[in-house]
Amino acid sequence: MSYYEVLGLKKEPFATGPDPAFFYRSSSHNAALQRLEIMIRLKRGLGLILGDVGIGKTTMSRALMQTFESDHDYIFHIILDPSYKSEFQFLSSLARMFGIKPNSRSTLDYREEIERYLFKKGVDENKTVVLLIDEGQKLSASFLEILRIFLNYETNEYKLLQLVIVSQMELLPKIKKIKNFYDRIGLKYIINPLDEKETKEMILFRLKAAGAAYPNKLFTDGAIKLIFGYSEGYPRKTSMLCHDAMEFLVMSGKTVVDESIIREVANRITI
Repeated sequence: MSYYEVLGLKKEPFATGPDPAFFYRSSSHNAALQRLEIMIRLKRGLGLILGDVGIGKTTMSRALMQTFESDHDYIFHIILDPSYKSEFQFLSSLARMFGIKPNSRSTLDYREEIERYLFKKGVDENKTVVLLIDEGQKLSASFLEILRIFLNYETNEYKLLQLVIVSQMELLPKIKKIKNFYDRIGLKYIINPLDEKETKEMILFRLKAAGAAYPNKLFTDGAIKLIFGYSEGYPRKTSMLCHDAMEFLVMSGKTVVDESIIREVANRITI
């Protein structure tokens, strides 16, 4: 039996996977989501979301896709890791993702087929194509140039491709050097860590989402204060600490996570 079942929970509350059901919308995450939604609906073209490792960017991306899942006028495609070996591999992967089967196999053919696909979906079928790229810091200069070309495909009123790049901060100085790409950014937003109040709200939110009848009784205020101190408001670090603390809670036969448990697990793990 898992620790969360012993505590009367239906799911693991502090898994680090990108499950939108456990996504806590801090003020910073919520602002990013709302601005992205507006950008996509207005077909502004390029949105850039930046943040440090463990800030919750990938989970926020899944929440964004979930926002549009019932609206069939929006077609989402996602690249989880843009570490391709060549421009050709990058373009052929995009073509497969879009369901394109070019007659020949050159980079020019793929570009032309993707252009036709975007015009067909965006103009003939009145659909909005969204390409979401995670781990954007791995994009090479040549891949950014390809994406810049795609952003040139437009009608008199709107861009045919809505591109969302989610990245660590290291991408920013790279694209600042590529002026004709940087100038196309319609939205740039940096996600900040949670404050102490939001850290507490996130912990309680995830416990409630996991089925806790009384989520505010599992962690003392002192424990939460320590968690914030150790995690510095980063959601992934917070979840790792809480997961280990609740496991320790069950193993020690205690019923509430207090400061002593947080100090114990914080000394045993690297966060």
